[in-house]
Amino acid sequence: MDINSTLNEVLVKLFRNVNTIEEKAIRTEEYQDVTTNDMHVIEAIGMDTAKNMTSVAKALEVTTGTLTIAVNSLVKKGYVDRVRSEEDRRVVLISLSDKGKKAYLHHQKFHQDMIEAVVDELTEEEQRVLEKALTKLHAFFRENY
Repeated sequence: MDINSTLNEVLVKLFRNVNTIEEKAIRTEEYQDVTTNDMHVIEAIGMDTAKNMTSVAKALEVTTGTLTIAVNSLVKKGYVDRVRSEEDRRVVLISLSDKGKKAYLHHQKFHQDMIEAVVDELTEEEQRVLEKALTKLHAFFRENY
């Protein structure tokens, strides 16, 4: 099989299965109530300071309405805290609860393990080539779709 066919096969299978694989990895007994989408919202909120809904929606490339639905669910599940800004009561600030921070770290570990598994046996040069190739692939999608 030539390189183009091999890369096509690997990328098609990877894209087809990545969400399923990630869902299986993050849905442990402790996190059965969290979807991959929930984890990505948790990741976008982050561990630092409270963020406004607009900035999180922008980071996720979704509308604030779509984010509101996800945040409502995460608030009910106890992963996210929502408060009104003291300076401007129209602004809603969201942050991770203690439970949300644990989920964030759980998801971060999955990503860390995934990266380590990929680069573990690569030389520094191979890692740079992989980084360049994946960056170019990402740019292709951003520019064309």
